[in-house]
Amino acid sequence: MGQDVPDKAFLRMDTVVDGDNPRIRWVAEQITREDPVATAERGFTFVRDEILHSVDFKREEMPVSASAVLDAGSGLCLAKSHLLVALWRACGLPAGFCYQRLLFDTDGGLYVTHGLAAVWLPAFGWYRCDARGNTKEGINCAFTPGTESLAYTPARDGEYDFPYIWSEPWQEVVAGLSGLASLSDYLAQPIDAVPPKTPVTCAPVSASHGGAAPSKPPSAGEGAPDKARPQGPATSSKTER
Repeated sequence: MGQDVPDKAFLRMDTVVDGDNPRIRWVAEQITREDPVATAERGFTFVRDEILHSVDFKREEMPVSASAVLDAGSGLCLAKSHLLVALWRACGLPAGFCYQRLLFDTDGGLYVTHGLAAVWLPAFGWYRCDARGNTKEGINCAFTPGTESLAYTPARDGEYDFPYIWSEPWQEVVAGLSGLASLSDYLAQPIDAVPPKTPVTCAPVSASHGGAAPSKPPSAGEGAPDKARPQGPATSSKTER
């Protein structure tokens, strides 16, 4: 069943989502097919499999922009989502950013922002997927429009699945990535961001895709509910996202 075409903001390029970069456009030309689903899947597979996850492969470089991620061949989940969205937009597919808040290190009570991406497909509407990479034990994300295949399902105290698709990456995410000198910095103090305080075009995640369907868009600066931000840690463990 067809869906309403999303706002043009989901095709916009900027200094982070620089899908107009010649190197990104070249990759986009290689993956583009007549079928938008096939195009979207090829973009997803490229970022998932060809761009190494910084933590899994102990890559110290911390690229931020889509073109920098492509050049480095690696990135955190947040940075990989910048490249995936830029590639999809370069292929003419509306795309946006999604986020989760996950427990990172209960010993220190640390949480981390996990980055996802969403693409709009005429036959399905918005579809969220996770291109972090299947190189961590227990993760096997695939491209299955209509059914989400995500690396993580927030369930513990303090974890939260933000049920929106943003046209721009969160300001705190970009600032946090830009402030990292190395992977070691990130592991010592992971990025725990909140939604932007200034208005940004966003769309709700469809309940049919496994996410909540909120009744209204988030207000400026809206984040996880209070119960999702506990004061103390739970049982001891560390998860590198």
